[in-house]
Amino acid sequence: MAKIRVALIEDHDLTRVGIRTALLQKEEIEVVGEATNAVEGLKMLKTLQPDIAIVDIGLPDKDGIELTREVKSTAHGEELATKVLILTLRDNKEAVLAAFAAGADSYCMKDIRFDNLLDAVRVTYNGNAWIDPAIARIVLQQAQQNPPKPEAITLDNKSVDSNSRSAENQPDDMIDPYTLTERELEVLQLIVEGCSNAVIAERLYITVGTVKTHVRNILNKLCADDRTQAAVRALRSGLVG
Repeated sequence: MAKIRVALIEDHDLTRVGIRTALLQKEEIEVVGEATNAVEGLKMLKTLQPDIAIVDIGLPDKDGIELTREVKSTAHGEELATKVLILTLRDNKEAVLAAFAAGADSYCMKDIRFDNLLDAVRVTYNGNAWIDPAIARIVLQQAQQNPPKPEAITLDNKSVDSNSRSAENQPDDMIDPYTLTERELEVLQLIVEGCSNAVIAERLYITVGTVKTHVRNILNKLCADDRTQAAVRALRSGLVG
C-alpha cells in the first residue's frame, strides 16, 4: 500500500517536531520534507510534490494563506495537486474564510489531539475536507451575521436544482429534519465533529461501507458537494448542535 506523503511547513521547531513525531507513529504516513518558511516551503512542494502539505498560517516571511493560494494556482490537474491542511492557532473568522477561499482542503487548530490530526490527514488524503468543529461554528456565525452573496460563497456554493427546491421559497438554511433518517442524523453529527468514516463506523457499530452509504445519502439530501458543506449546512439549519 502506498504511503501518504506529507510535508511540514512550520517555523516553530517544537511544534514541527511534535507533528512529525505524531505522524511517524503510523506506518501509512511518510514525512518527506520540512521547511521553516514559505519560500523554502514552496520550493520543497514543487520538488517533492507530496500528497499533503501541513501549513502554518503564521510563517515568518509570508502568510500561510498566500502560500496556499500559490500552491493551488501552480497545481496541474486535480489528481496531482498537493492538498493543503492548515494548522494554526488563529481561529478568527477572517483567517478561516480566507484559508478556504485560498483553496485550503482542511483546517485544524493547533490544540487538536494527535489522534484527530491523524484522522484529518487521512480524510484529506482521501479527497474530503476535515474541518475542526470549532471552525465549522465560526463559519456558521459568519454566515448568520453577514450572509454572503452567491458569488462570494467559498464553502457553500453548490447550485440548487430547480426541480428539487425553490431558492426563493426554501433557502439553504431551511432543511426539513425529517428528510434525514435517525441514523443519518447520527452520522451527520459525527461528520460535524470531524470524525472519519472509520471512526464513525467504530462509534456506531456499523461497517465503513454502511457509513459511506449514509454519507452519500446525506450529501444528496443536503445538496452538498462534500462533508464540509454538509457540516456547515447542518449547523446553519440547526440539524445538529
